[in-house]
Amino acid sequence: MFETTQPTQSTHTTQSTDALVARLGRWSAGRGPLYLLLAARFRQLIDEGLLPPDAPLPPDRRLASALSVGRATVVAAYETLRQEGRVMRRQGSGTRVAAAAALLPGPRVRETSNPLFLNLLEPSDGVILLSCAAPLAPPPELQAAYRSIDLPDDDLGYHPAGLAALRTALAERYAVRGVPTCPDQILVTTGAQQGLSLLTRLLLAPGDGVLVEAPTYSGALDLFREAAAVPHPVAVGPDGLDVAAAIRVMERHRPALAYVVSRFHNPTGSVLPPLAGRRLVEAANALGVPLLDDEARADLGFAADAAQKPGVTLCAYGDVLSVGSLSKPVWGGLRIGWVRGPAPVIARLARLKAIHDLGSDMPGQLAAVRLLAEYETVLGDRLRSLRAGHDHLVAELARQLPSWTPAPTAGGQTLWVRLPYGEGVAFAQLALRHGVAVLPGSTMDALGASTRCLRLHFLLPPDVLTEAVGRLATAWREYAPEAATGAEALAA
Repeated sequence: MFETTQPTQSTHTTQSTDALVARLGRWSAGRGPLYLLLAARFRQLIDEGLLPPDAPLPPDRRLASALSVGRATVVAAYETLRQEGRVMRRQGSGTRVAAAAALLPGPRVRETSNPLFLNLLEPSDGVILLSCAAPLAPPPELQAAYRSIDLPDDDLGYHPAGLAALRTALAERYAVRGVPTCPDQILVTTGAQQGLSLLTRLLLAPGDGVLVEAPTYSGALDLFREAAAVPHPVAVGPDGLDVAAAIRVMERHRPALAYVVSRFHNPTGSVLPPLAGRRLVEAANALGVPLLDDEARADLGFAADAAQKPGVTLCAYGDVLSVGSLSKPVWGGLRIGWVRGPAPVIARLARLKAIHDLGSDMPGQLAAVRLLAEYETVLGDRLRSLRAGHDHLVAELARQLPSWTPAPTAGGQTLWVRLPYGEGVAFAQLALRHGVAVLPGSTMDALGASTRCLRLHFLLPPDVLTEAVGRLATAWREYAPEAATGAEALAA
């Protein structure tokens, strides 16, 4: 099994092109000729200093292939920029950002090139988002919880560690799962993403190693890259993480953190078997490697009794940090998450959180306390909706795109789909021009693999999912990567 890789020069070039394509974002979503839209997006990146002077740009054919456009589109865009003095094009040395290209004053700010976040930052009318997986509408129980809130008149409202009542309610939920937990072992966060961000800041310094699954949640990879950590990727299969390979990586590199998604893995949907989970926890504890389990989707199993019988958490096997969230099972706009861990770690995280926001939204926390009192009812309705969406999307893919191969899943919110040929990054660009946004697998894989994979969610109404698959099918009929052989094309 894979543990780590030493990329070849070709792999570095491909990854560099893919990273640029991700940074270009929704460049083709506007009106007008494609070459002008592409030139406009390059112009923005150059003028904001995000493509610095003398930075090399991909060759015409390579970028055209990655964007699923004709080479003439890239040539015309580059020529437009050359005439503006923003790029230089020389025979034998390729295309580079001009040394005199304007830069905004002030310090450089690292931006995200993650398509997941760009789809939120750069919304476009008419595009169906199969990329951002979160419930679209709040359940009636949440609306009722907000209506019944009584705001205190003797409370400043700043609680960096979270409201005591919510910390107690969350601790009780861990106790129900067989893990005795005290409120001082819980930190309330603004969604699971903030929990991951705070833990990254606390535990990782530049150059530290971090064990990650391949593929894994792209938002976590962004945080680790921002921290200048060194990823040590370990492959994920149908039964989750390759635990034997993960143990070898921990023994060899002693990373400062190991990040896993043990239940309803994002993006593959796999579940780590209990015995494998116990072995992973015991090895991490013995080696002194902090183990972080992302449980944001842990409650989303399709089984009929899943709402009443929550799955086993890795915390039951030893010392494990975990992050959770109500945004996935309840509503994306309910930005209530948490971190569970040793009380001293939670105290340090609370001090760090105080620096950033003084505490999460108080009305949201009060609503969450009320919601958790009837959580099984809310979760049961959510799981029935998820199962229906999953089955509908699987059926539509079988009907309209039978050559695609979705991996089976017993829970979660997404399907992990393997294309019969081609590259996910290039196809995602073409799909966007047909009005549907998907996540290419390579953006979630630190091994540089998963290039033929896509992540699709099934949280939209049935008619919208049908329309989205129809648009994907239209884009697929148009897609013809240069790398595909005749045999591959026939197999599709």
